[in-house]
Amino acid sequence: MLENCQSLQQHWGGVSDVIDRWLEERRELLVKYCELSEIKNFDGANSDHGSKLQNFCELMVDYVSVGHFEVFEQLAAEGKAFSDKEGLEKGAALMEKIQPSTELILDFNDKYLATDDLDALTTDLSEIGETLAQRFESEDKMIEVLHHSHVSQLIEEP
Repeated sequence: MLENCQSLQQHWGGVSDVIDRWLEERRELLVKYCELSEIKNFDGANSDHGSKLQNFCELMVDYVSVGHFEVFEQLAAEGKAFSDKEGLEKGAALMEKIQPSTELILDFNDKYLATDDLDALTTDLSEIGETLAQRFESEDKMIEVLHHSHVSQLIEEP
């Protein structure tokens, strides 16, 4: 039983590492978002503006991809491993809230990878900022429901 507990702790501790790296990517994404938000007049001919926008888009798509294909899958697996039916139901509901933001993020990325016309960027950045804030809130709840709630079950008995 102790071996099983240690094995679970090592495995789900790895999930913590995945989450930590992902949250660090979120921090970097927010830094890039703030850098873009500080620009008042976007100019497609300004290579610095285009470079910052491209970098932001790449980070945003990478962040979303890691969320969907690593973090959310790991969280669901953890919920299943702990037979956390309530957590899995809450996680599924949160995924339904997160999914529309994924589509908006991908649309934003597609739009700005295909154009040098940055006239609507200020408005679009404001909208994507709100989308990201709502998404982060739902992601944080999912981590709480499907990961942090199990941490106490991993702690070894003295």
